[in-house]
Amino acid sequence: MEGFLKRTAAELLQRGVDIKNFEVVLPNRRAGLFFTKYLGQLVSRPTYMPKVITIEDFFYDIVGKRPADKLSLIYELYKVYKSISGSKEGFDRFYFWGEMILKDFNDLDQFLVNPEKLFVNLKEQKILESDWSFLSSEQIDLIQAFWASFESRDRFHQEKFLKFWDVLFPLYQGFNSSLDTLGLAYGGSIYREVVENLDKVAPSGRKTIFVGFNAFTGAEEKLIKYFVQKFEAEIYWDIDQYYLDAKSQEAGMFFRDYRKDKILGPTFPEITPNKIVENDRHIKTYAIPLKINQANMVGAILETIPREEENWEETVVILPDEQLLFPVLNLLPDNVNKVNVTMGYPVKHTPIFTFLEAVVDLQRYSKIVNEELLFYYKPVKELLATVYLYDLAPEFSQHLIDEFSRNNTLYISSKVLREGGPLFAQVFQSMTTATLMDNMLALIKMLADPLEESSMERTYLFQCFKQMNRLKVIVDKEIKEEVSIAFLLRIFKQVFGEIKLPFKGEPLQGLQLMGVLESRNLDFKRVIICNMNEGSFPPSNSMNSMIPFNLRKAFGMPIQEQNDAIYAYTFYRLLHEAKEVHLLYTTAGEQGKVNEKSRYIHQLQIEMDQDGVQKEDTITHIPVNLSPTRAIVIEKDKSIIDHLKKYTKPLNSEWEPVSFSPSALNVWLDCRLKFYLSYIAGIDVPEEVQEEVDPAIFGNLVHKSLENLYMGYIERKKRKVLQVSDIEELKDFIYPAVMKAIKEQYFLEEENPQLTGQLVIARDVLQKYLQGVLTKDKLSAPFEIISLEAGKKYRAFVPIEFHGEEVLVALGGIIDRVDRIGDTVRLIDYKSGQDKKTFKSVESLFDRESSDRNKAAMQTFFYGLLYEANFPDNQYFLKPALFNLRDIFKDDFNPYLQENYGYRKYREVNNYADYRNDFVSGLRSLLEEIFDPNQVFDQTTDLQKCGYCPYAAICSR
Repeated sequence: MEGFLKRTAAELLQRGVDIKNFEVVLPNRRAGLFFTKYLGQLVSRPTYMPKVITIEDFFYDIVGKRPADKLSLIYELYKVYKSISGSKEGFDRFYFWGEMILKDFNDLDQFLVNPEKLFVNLKEQKILESDWSFLSSEQIDLIQAFWASFESRDRFHQEKFLKFWDVLFPLYQGFNSSLDTLGLAYGGSIYREVVENLDKVAPSGRKTIFVGFNAFTGAEEKLIKYFVQKFEAEIYWDIDQYYLDAKSQEAGMFFRDYRKDKILGPTFPEITPNKIVENDRHIKTYAIPLKINQANMVGAILETIPREEENWEETVVILPDEQLLFPVLNLLPDNVNKVNVTMGYPVKHTPIFTFLEAVVDLQRYSKIVNEELLFYYKPVKELLATVYLYDLAPEFSQHLIDEFSRNNTLYISSKVLREGGPLFAQVFQSMTTATLMDNMLALIKMLADPLEESSMERTYLFQCFKQMNRLKVIVDKEIKEEVSIAFLLRIFKQVFGEIKLPFKGEPLQGLQLMGVLESRNLDFKRVIICNMNEGSFPPSNSMNSMIPFNLRKAFGMPIQEQNDAIYAYTFYRLLHEAKEVHLLYTTAGEQGKVNEKSRYIHQLQIEMDQDGVQKEDTITHIPVNLSPTRAIVIEKDKSIIDHLKKYTKPLNSEWEPVSFSPSALNVWLDCRLKFYLSYIAGIDVPEEVQEEVDPAIFGNLVHKSLENLYMGYIERKKRKVLQVSDIEELKDFIYPAVMKAIKEQYFLEEENPQLTGQLVIARDVLQKYLQGVLTKDKLSAPFEIISLEAGKKYRAFVPIEFHGEEVLVALGGIIDRVDRIGDTVRLIDYKSGQDKKTFKSVESLFDRESSDRNKAAMQTFFYGLLYEANFPDNQYFLKPALFNLRDIFKDDFNPYLQENYGYRKYREVNNYADYRNDFVSGLRSLLEEIFDPNQVFDQTTDLQKCGYCPYAAICSR
């Protein structure tokens, strides 16, 4: 297609002059590549190409210098800053400010600002006022407005600003002097040096042609005007009448100024093209719900292109947001066979950056215990789940991840982790500040070695390796301060966060994917622009600078208004030759802000009246299935029946089946589907390592502490009967019993661990609860302990009819404490919650429709069944009891179950035997229902039970 660069190339060839005598200067390398391509297409015989160069290289070649890398420049700036200010701020803390100061120094040099005048002290304002001859009245007003607003501030802010402001000019001088000594430079200093020595610039012997420029820096404008005036250089402007002649169009702001200039004005063409208005094109806008959906829309648009029009070099996808690059690449249709990416992708968005950052961060959470290196579980778990370690040893990694939850492991030994292989050994080792850089370089090399030379991951790693080497040189040779792991992590994040991955490929073939500014001077038949949202294209109004807006504007430095003009021009020039334009924007808000479509879309829809401009947005909807969730019903097939048989044994059989716990039976009564998922399908609830003392953990600590207290007594005294005096003695053993429980729960290996945070509170509350239990036990003494939680697991069998024969269903459970007072055996269940002790009847314990079914009472009756089965000759009363620890300090505390047999009428359950028949009958009916082949596993109708169910997501409840 006929675009600006191709027309310019044709015009140069039509002059009849050997093109090797031209020196063509363009804004960027991409434009130079396309310009060279068009020249190659247009020449009719072999010839030498002209010199094609970017404006930056044009400056650099004049003085024979190239800018140093940014990391080295910022560190050199840091050294000068410390020597001038006396600051003790570390390099990692300074980096952000240093980057901003370097950018400001670069701007003031490129725009030829007098640094001494700019950084004048407030106290010397009168000196500045005496020499304002170089400023316009508007500029003077801006400066005075700034100082007036400054003087109105309080003294603290004035002094704070002045203290830093006073340093800037000496810092500028010292920094440039230091760079001169080292033979280094930054871009702005090279520009200033060129302009300050224009009289020494000799002609190159070629005709200089400046092509496709929009906004010059002060240095660029001065050099170009010098070449136009001195060496008869020419300028080819890429402009359109639509925005050049309309003062309201910000895209033409710079051109209107240049056209008035006595040197640049004559270089403008006599007739300005009016392609935006005159050319036929179709412009279509799309309102997309989510940012990521734009990738789907791009693929859909490309898929509709007729095969005969698939000249992909004439189609461009502009991505203002670089994070959309990979989603777009992944969703390109199959008919797109070649793609060229002309934009850098930040390494910080890649998995390798996340992995390397986690490796550095890991060192902050390590400790040495008994000469053994231990790592904190959270960063270890994250690293084990990464593709780099997990894919290398999936079984090993998954086993360790499961172990964290199973054992509630907070720290894990490096020896265990290093067993995964060489890469694991490289990651999970102690890295000091002296060895971290070398170890990280070795790690990057290990990750890169097995990858193909051309793979994208290897390219990521190469960029990281190169930057890590630069950082290592500075740290090893330059930074004399004490470097910590935290320092290295901060500097790692800042330095590596700015690396961009340059894509390699054939730039002149295939579908073109570009950033906004990479599209300058390039023309395409079909243009697709994503993220056409205000704040994205154009970018938001934010310029990080140490120099206030008024002063930047007064001294001619770039401000947001100029940035807006540059982006407006970049947008409108894409319309010069385009026949088909697709503009995509998102409607979903971010961070509490409404997502507005770009002002450019509004301008097109309001200002452009020619055919082909769509006035309305095409709203893209994401299909949502609004049909109600179907009820889940699972029928008992042969495999389920076979699974249920594991809980049974035939009469007179010695086979030991699996036992139903009281919890399992309560789950069946709550929700049959939940029972299936947990006890038939075996879908375990994911276990998490718990650092906080949540209710479940606290309940475990209660049980372990009481068990430690009484088991310790039995082991010391070699007897199970406790007298009143024994209870008093036990109070001295509360603290060690609690501490032992905490150490077991959290796998603390120290003899006397120093508890912090919630554990301190939990320890104190546990001690208080144990004192409360002993106080109540003292009232019951003497009593004999028959069994404790760890001492005995009880089993029982209940006969039921199953498949026409009688089988025994196994039941089992652990009773927290069984003791005997006189002729009564108490079956005690410790509760840290608020379980009730009242129940209406035994039948109500099996009534799944009852909203106040007492699960705790059902559980303690279940214990009565278990006890009788294990002690068939028992002659004592069996008395269920609930020790609610929250109520234990109340004067009217009563641990025994109460049957509600009328309005406000209660009777205490003194003997399980009085309720045995009704309970066993209800239990047998419940078990027969579980084994009934016609009873399906269905969902509960009580949705309140779904609120805390771990399987709620499966049911869509």
